[in-house]
Amino acid sequence: MSDVKPFLLEIGVEEIPHWMIVPALGELERLFRDLCTANQLETGNVAMDGTARRLVIRCAALTTRQADRDELVMGPPKSAGPGAAMGFAKKNGVTADDLATEVTPRGEYYALRRAIAGRETSDILAEALPALIAKIPWPKAMYWTGKGETTFIRPIRWIVALLGDSIVDFTLAAVKSGALSRGHRRMGSDEIAFDHANYEDRLEKNGVILSAAKRRKRIQDGIKKLLKGTGLTLIPDEALLTDLVYLTEFPTPILGSFDEKFLALPQEVLSMVMRHHQRYFTVQDSAGNMAPRFVAIMNIKADKKGYVVKGNERVLEARFNDARFFWDQDQHKKLADRVDDLAAVTFQAKLGSYFEKRLGVEAGATRIARELGLDEAAIRRAAMLCKTDLMTEMVKEFTDLQGIMGGLYAKAQGEPEIVWRAMYDHYKPLSMDGPIPATVEGRVLSMADKFDSLEGCFALGMIPTGSKDPLGLRRAAQGIVKILVEGRIRLNLDKFITAGAEETSRIFLCERKAGYVENRGSDGSLELAKQLRDFMTERVKYYFRDVRGFAYDEISAVLAANPPDLVDVEARLRALKMVRQTEDFLPLAASFKRIGNILKQAGRPGGAVSESLLEPGAEKDLYQDMTRVLARVQQLRQSDDYIQALLAVSTLRPAVDNFFDSVLVNAPDAAVRQNRLALLGQLFSEVSSIADFSEIVTSSTSE
Repeated sequence: MSDVKPFLLEIGVEEIPHWMIVPALGELERLFRDLCTANQLETGNVAMDGTARRLVIRCAALTTRQADRDELVMGPPKSAGPGAAMGFAKKNGVTADDLATEVTPRGEYYALRRAIAGRETSDILAEALPALIAKIPWPKAMYWTGKGETTFIRPIRWIVALLGDSIVDFTLAAVKSGALSRGHRRMGSDEIAFDHANYEDRLEKNGVILSAAKRRKRIQDGIKKLLKGTGLTLIPDEALLTDLVYLTEFPTPILGSFDEKFLALPQEVLSMVMRHHQRYFTVQDSAGNMAPRFVAIMNIKADKKGYVVKGNERVLEARFNDARFFWDQDQHKKLADRVDDLAAVTFQAKLGSYFEKRLGVEAGATRIARELGLDEAAIRRAAMLCKTDLMTEMVKEFTDLQGIMGGLYAKAQGEPEIVWRAMYDHYKPLSMDGPIPATVEGRVLSMADKFDSLEGCFALGMIPTGSKDPLGLRRAAQGIVKILVEGRIRLNLDKFITAGAEETSRIFLCERKAGYVENRGSDGSLELAKQLRDFMTERVKYYFRDVRGFAYDEISAVLAANPPDLVDVEARLRALKMVRQTEDFLPLAASFKRIGNILKQAGRPGGAVSESLLEPGAEKDLYQDMTRVLARVQQLRQSDDYIQALLAVSTLRPAVDNFFDSVLVNAPDAAVRQNRLALLGQLFSEVSSIADFSEIVTSSTSE
């Protein structure tokens, strides 16, 4: 086995946008591992680190040389004759006498076996690393050494490449690899000598904490120390914390303050200004109210004279004054008076303006409210106003506040709570981890908004394909599923989609989207409904499988039973998951798979069971047990007690097993055969109305 040595690659650059660093490190690791695999180099543990100014690979034990190996080079078939053999030999620098014969399924071939000496790892790396570094994918890249030269996210300023104590020698973008790193832009040296053992320590002495985990802990510990004894607590913000970890090389928290008069502004506005513009954490007092303080993270060790704190306070005051101006200015015009202004803002080129978008949302929200027996007038009012905050100065400045500002302005302007709260939340959920709207009216409005986008885009043929989804339709559909399940909303999705498709087709033939869609008639509505149902079904499966952790066959079994709504789907899945753990379940599921195949082969015959044709013993026992159990199951289903219903079904296992052991389904007598098929059909149909057991994956084979 070859010797091993530590390897280090550090790519030093101008500041990389913080959100690109982690994906870049992942791609860099993948490229490096692929390089080592392709060249039969053993790597041992590979560690990745990164800051805004450097991307680092460290490999504790990289083999220093490829192993020698034998190579078999296949030549022409022997049937080609001696001339072909001589040509093959000459091409490979040997004589015909050096060739061997290899027997293959296609016949005998000339072949050459030769020893290949392994290459030095340093030579392989020197040759491959320039291209490898250039292959790191970035959302965008730049030239800085001249058009046509290497592109990278930011100019490369230095490269460290060491295998053991030796430099891996190469040049990339006019930068030659070396052995010297650089420290913090303000606190460190431009030339740092180190060895593999003290690399991190030498960087830290020069103002660079290499480990992201250590930077995170320094921020967290520093904030705790700042707030100790103040009665204040940090309002957690994990996303902001992660941003700051990768924005800094030596993070140090500082505590600042602002004038209490600004607390008259909504907390959401203050938090957004601090987070969005300044990347400050907000703090609260013991009562849970926002305090006139903030935590900033500077990228130096200390602020002994307080200059940094004062500078941050001055900047924040200016930002707050802007926000207060926007708040006061926006109050001069009511949201209701801004509705017509939405006609000037395009939602999507073919779907029209936000005024037209609002009409679709209003129609959908009214339909859902009517279906659920909610206050239609209030929800219609919320739908009419929900997009008007796009016309306010505050939202133009802070786009992340859309919806939220609409709710806050509606509240300030005297709209009923049911209206403004629905508006406030209607963009939620923002992600699969985020909360859904707090009120049922907000959930209705959010779903109507998302349904309108889906229906409109699908009607125009703008359906997501592969990874392309520019309008976020998958996210919209996923939000609907999340709201329906977690909001406990009993809405029949299939019926709603069908009705919505019909309404969308009518809208497309009217003034909203005239000129974009041909009159497709009822067939167009049916096609649109089918496309939407299939799309939503995939999102339902994704939610229950990848978010909630149910098995794919459990989901298939439940959906095959056509439950009335997703709340019911969840209840059935919970029951199926629990009952699946019992000893009778999987054998019974295998039997139902067998029953399903039998019925399929027989053309799924119907008809009632004739007791007079039942033979005493296993056949009649199954019929009697089935009649008793299914009556119990129907009672339990009425109360949605699917666990007990499935447990009751599981008790049929002995009778089903005995039936198949003792009874010939395909009896010679046609009437008896038809009666047995009817018996199995009734059993299969009734049980499959809860979940189709034949969809469950078992180890048993079926007929």
